[in-house]
Amino acid sequence: MVHRTSADGLADELLLAGLGAGDPELALAFVRRFQRVVFGVALAVVGDHALAEDVAQQGFERAWRSAALYDPRRGSVRGWLTSIVHNLAVDLVRTRRPTPVDPADLLGLIGSASDLPERHALARDAGAQLRDALIGLPVEQARAVVLAGIHGMTAREIAESEGVPLGTAKSRIRGAMIKLHAALDAAQADRD
Repeated sequence: MVHRTSADGLADELLLAGLGAGDPELALAFVRRFQRVVFGVALAVVGDHALAEDVAQQGFERAWRSAALYDPRRGSVRGWLTSIVHNLAVDLVRTRRPTPVDPADLLGLIGSASDLPERHALARDAGAQLRDALIGLPVEQARAVVLAGIHGMTAREIAESEGVPLGTAKSRIRGAMIKLHAALDAAQADRD
């Protein structure tokens, strides 16, 4: 191990080589040099600080294991490292995305969600009111609000899956929510 007073002036390639070789000083200098950019890339993709920290750590671990594969002719160390982190973050987001459900099956799923015995007692009244309110909506509004509310899809994703313009998807969601609130408020007023 080479002893240094500062690694600030060393080239990125030398710090990466030190990381790959297990030199603690160079590894620490590498992480310090790139930690902000790595965290920033991860956060931009996953949108959650804790997950971004995990992705950043995985990115540094992958850089350590793959340091010997770095080829300076293909780009900078910074670009190589941010590509690693970006790919890890995208993979994480993909694995956390809910499994798509055919929109034609959504109303049936809503009806069966409160049929489980342990949930039945708690969800009977609220579930019945929500089902009735959803059934009262036009089909395209009901599908849009269920895709957004239950499956966490964005308006853009709904527009793509339904084959409609983004503005139409947003209008369907907004209209459905207004009608649902009104129907549930009316049902609550009838109970009181």
